[in-house]
Amino acid sequence: MKKLLFLLFITSFCIAQNANRKFISQSYKNNVLEIKTSEGYYLMKPFSEKIIETSFIPNGEKNNITSHAVIKSVENIKCKVVNNSKTLSLETSGIKVIIDKSPFKISYYYNNSLLLSEKNGYTKVNDSTHTIDFNIAPDEKLFGGGARALGMNRRGNRLQLYNRAHYGYETKAELMNFCIPLVLSSKIYAVHFDNAAIGYLDLDSQKNNTVTYETISGRKTYQVIVGDTWENLITNYTDLTGKQPLPPRWAFGNFSSRFGYHSQEEVENTIKKFQEDNIPVDAIILDLYWFGKTIKGTMGNLDWDKDNFPNPEKMIANLKAKGVNTILITEPFVLTTSSKWKEAVAQNILVTDAKNKPATWDFYFGNTSVVDIFKPEGAAWFWNVYKRLINQGVGGMWGDLGEPEVFPSEVKTAAGPADEVHNIYGHNWAKLIADGYAKDFPNQRPFILMRAGYSGSQRYGMIPWSGDVNRSWGGLASQMEIAMQMGMQGMGYMHSDLGGFAGDYFDNELYLRWLQYGVFQPIFRPHAQEEVASEVAKKDIATKAIAKKSVELRYQLLPYIYTLAFENSTSGKPLMRPLFFEEPTNEKALNEKESYLWGNDFLVKPITKAGVTATEVYFPKSSNWFDFYTDKSYKAGTTATVAVGTDYIPVFVRGGSFIPRIKTIQNTTAYSLNSFDLHFYYDETVAQSSGKLYNDDGATPDAFGKSAYELMTFTSNSSSKNIILKLAVEIGKKYLATDKTVTLTIHNCNAKSVTIDGKNVIFKNENQSVVVDVNWNKNTTPEIKIAL
Repeated sequence: MKKLLFLLFITSFCIAQNANRKFISQSYKNNVLEIKTSEGYYLMKPFSEKIIETSFIPNGEKNNITSHAVIKSVENIKCKVVNNSKTLSLETSGIKVIIDKSPFKISYYYNNSLLLSEKNGYTKVNDSTHTIDFNIAPDEKLFGGGARALGMNRRGNRLQLYNRAHYGYETKAELMNFCIPLVLSSKIYAVHFDNAAIGYLDLDSQKNNTVTYETISGRKTYQVIVGDTWENLITNYTDLTGKQPLPPRWAFGNFSSRFGYHSQEEVENTIKKFQEDNIPVDAIILDLYWFGKTIKGTMGNLDWDKDNFPNPEKMIANLKAKGVNTILITEPFVLTTSSKWKEAVAQNILVTDAKNKPATWDFYFGNTSVVDIFKPEGAAWFWNVYKRLINQGVGGMWGDLGEPEVFPSEVKTAAGPADEVHNIYGHNWAKLIADGYAKDFPNQRPFILMRAGYSGSQRYGMIPWSGDVNRSWGGLASQMEIAMQMGMQGMGYMHSDLGGFAGDYFDNELYLRWLQYGVFQPIFRPHAQEEVASEVAKKDIATKAIAKKSVELRYQLLPYIYTLAFENSTSGKPLMRPLFFEEPTNEKALNEKESYLWGNDFLVKPITKAGVTATEVYFPKSSNWFDFYTDKSYKAGTTATVAVGTDYIPVFVRGGSFIPRIKTIQNTTAYSLNSFDLHFYYDETVAQSSGKLYNDDGATPDAFGKSAYELMTFTSNSSSKNIILKLAVEIGKKYLATDKTVTLTIHNCNAKSVTIDGKNVIFKNENQSVVVDVNWNKNTTPEIKIAL
C-alpha cells in the first residue's frame, strides 16, 4: 500500500504541461533565464536564493512588467544554468527550477525536495478566461487567498478574487474584503500570483491535487517563495512585497468608536465619560455623521457639518490636549447629491462611462460615482481633502467601502476597466494617503484604517479590519482564523470590531469575552452599530468594571506589544501566530483556528461560547508554559483542561520568557520606560533564554532607521542553583536615553540571596516569586544573580 501511495504521489507530480508547448531554445543574461517555446516565451528571474519569479508571455503579446505587489529589487546572486538534451535547470543556493524539454514541464525544488510543478501551464480557456495550474502533493494543507472564514486549511475551496463586503457574517465567509492571490502550503512555501485583475484561486476543489489561478486578463506572472521556517517564509514574502511601517504608539491603545457620534457635544461628552471613570483611551473615531446629518444622501461631502460640529478645530485640539486623537471616516464615493459633486465633475476626477462622462450608479447611500485615484488629478484632489483635515489636527484616517463596495464592470478608470483595478482600489487609496503624509507631513506616522486591500498593502501602513462581523458568538469564533491567516499574508494588523458590529444582539458576556481576546489582538478597537453601546465607558456598572480590567491590561502590556510591532516592521513576522509555527507537522496544530501565539511568548485561548467554565488547551511541545494569572505550570506537549473565570480568558507564558510591563496609564501621552516592570518566567528546563524591549518616541516615522531608538536586551543563564540575568541596551545615535528603574520579578522560585554586579541587595520572596529593584544606569549592563 505504501508503495502504491508513493507511486500515485510521484505520478501526480509528473503530469506534463500543455502537450502542444514545445521547447525551442534558451538564453541566460543578467540573471534572467529566457526560454522560447512554440507558444510563447518564459522569463525566470530569482529575486533571492528563496524567491524566484516566472512569467509567461504568449506569442503576440508584450511583457507587462508592472507589478502592484512587488517592490523588491532583484539581488545579484550566484545562479547556475545547466542545459542538456533532456532538461534545463536554473539553480540558486536555495530554489532549483528544472524544465523538462519533452514533454515540456516546469518543476520547483527546495533542499532537493520537490515542492510543486506546473500542470498545464498557462492556458487561454477563452477570450475572457486565462488559467495557470500546478500539481501539488496529496497531503498538503493550503492557506491564504486573503480574509475568509473557512477553517485554517482552505484546501478544497474555489475562492473568488473580488473584494466584497459580507455583512453580518459569522463562522463561514467565503468572500470578504481582502482577496489576496497568494497560496501558502504546509510544506512551507508560497506561490503569489502577481496580477491585480479579478478572478479565482482554486485550491484543489476538484480533489485532483491541483491548484489553479484563473483571471480575466493581465500578467501571467507568479513568484515561488520558500523558507526554512514559517517565520522565515513570511519574512521572505514581506521582503518581496514590503514591510509594515511601525504605527504611532497611540494606535495600540483603546479606541472609542461607534456608528456613530452625531455631534461635537456627543464626542466631547463621550471622552469625558472615559476620563471620569479613569478608563484609558487614546483615540475617538467619527463615523459618517461628521459630514452629514443623515446616512443617505451626504456621502462625498468630505467636510464638517457645521450645524452639529460648529468648531471642529477646537474640538480636535481639546481632545488632543487630553491625549486623545481624532480619526475620521472617509469614503471614495461622491454622491450626485453631495456638496462636492459639481466640483468633482468640473475637475474631472471621477471614473467614467463609455462616453467618457462621469459614471454614475445607484447603491445603498444614493446615486454616486467614485474618485478615480488612478488618475493623477483624482489622487491629488483626494489628498488635498486629507491634507486639509490633517492641518485641522485630525490624527488618523479611516477608509471605508474601499473594495469598492459597488463598482460596475463597465466603469472605466485611468488604469483600466473596473474589473482590472477593483482589487487594488483600496491598495492604491492607502498608497495615496501614505505618499501624501511622506511628502507633506514627513514627521508624522500615519494611521490608515482600511476595509479592503491587496498583496503588499501592509507597506503603506494599512491597518485592516475584518469588516461588518455579526455581534454573536459565531462572529467572535471566526476572528482568530481571519487574523492569523492575514498575518501569514503580510498584513499583521488584521483585527475585528471588538464586541461585534452587525445587529442588536445584547449580550454582556459576549462583549467581555471579545474584549478579553482584544487585549491580545493587534488593535484594541470596540465598534458597533449604535443600538448597543460599544464603548467601555457606556456599559452598566458590573460590565464596565470587568471590561475596564481588559483595557488596563492592554495598557500594562504596551511595552511587549510595541516590541512585537517593531519586530513586525523589521521582519514581517505577524503579531498573532498559528500554533503550527511551533509544530509544522502537527496535524492538530495545522487545523487549530482559535488558540494562537501572541508574539513568541504568549499562548492565548479565546473563549468563543457562552457559559464556559473550563476549556481544553494544548501546550506546544517547544516549551513549558505558565498561567499568566496564577503561575501554574503546564508541561510541553500536553493537553489540559483549565478553569475559566469571568474576568480573563486563558493566557499562558512560555518558560524562560521576559515580559516587560508598565503600570496603567490614562493614555500613551504618559507612556514612559524610565520606570517599568520586567517579569522573568524561570523554568528549570531552560538553561538559556533571551528577550528584548524596543523603545522610541512613538511618533517619528522610521525612528529605527534614523537611529532614534533604544533596544534593550535581556538574557538568562539558569541552573538548579542560581539564575543569572543580564540587562543591556543599544542606544541609537539620535536617541536621548535615560537611566531606568526596573522592578524585576522572577516567577516560579524563591531566592536565598540576590546580588547586582556582585553586591548584595534587598529583595522579597512573594507568592513563589522573587522581586528586586534594579537601578539601571544607561551606560551599564547590570548582572543580577539569584541564588536558589
